[in-house]
Amino acid sequence: MQNSFYISEPFLFAPGLDSTDDWKLWAQNKKEISIEKTAPALSYTDPLFRRRLSQLSRMTVDVVHNLLESTKIDSNTKIVFVSFRGEIDREFKINKSIIEDEMILPAGFSLSVFNAPIALATIACGLKAGYNCIFPSYDNFRDGLLCAVSSVLSENLDKLIFVYGDEMIPAEYEKVVTETKPPVAFSVIISKDKIQNTNSVKYELEDICQNVYDFIRLHINKCYN
Repeated sequence: MQNSFYISEPFLFAPGLDSTDDWKLWAQNKKEISIEKTAPALSYTDPLFRRRLSQLSRMTVDVVHNLLESTKIDSNTKIVFVSFRGEIDREFKINKSIIEDEMILPAGFSLSVFNAPIALATIACGLKAGYNCIFPSYDNFRDGLLCAVSSVLSENLDKLIFVYGDEMIPAEYEKVVTETKPPVAFSVIISKDKIQNTNSVKYELEDICQNVYDFIRLHINKCYN
């Protein structure tokens, strides 16, 4: 089994970073992601569809849409979605409603489940090949990415779309959150061979960082320097 694989250039979203140059500066620790609930407008979707979407769902839809538009990858390509916290803001509101009102609204619950962001992205972008969702323990991004890469290295798939996303943590969790975790989402193509129609970088298994922000910085620097 081969241990090398390719990752395409990333399609990213984070509050306060609006261009590739901004991301390059962030990767060099010269610019910061804003800790706020800013999210993509998704003007290419129906207003009724996007009206109730969370920050995480909007970011996820946007990075998947941008990857598809730029790379023209087959819409039947399978997807792997990774998140550490999922729809944490909606989950908090639901828990609060259960405690205070002893009730839960079905619509709110359906948009709070872990797979909601990537499911909404497949609906918005017309993707039908299916997806897997991974929740790595202890914020270990390496475990999440390696789960996705295993399908390529085992030759089960030639390539797949990999998506990571986490939204801003509600202020109510500030007392238990030990470090700043800025909201960010990105999508890439993972392939066993060099990827057409986009810049791509060759990786070995040992190259993958455990911290997601470290990986994004590493990958940006590899892609654009």
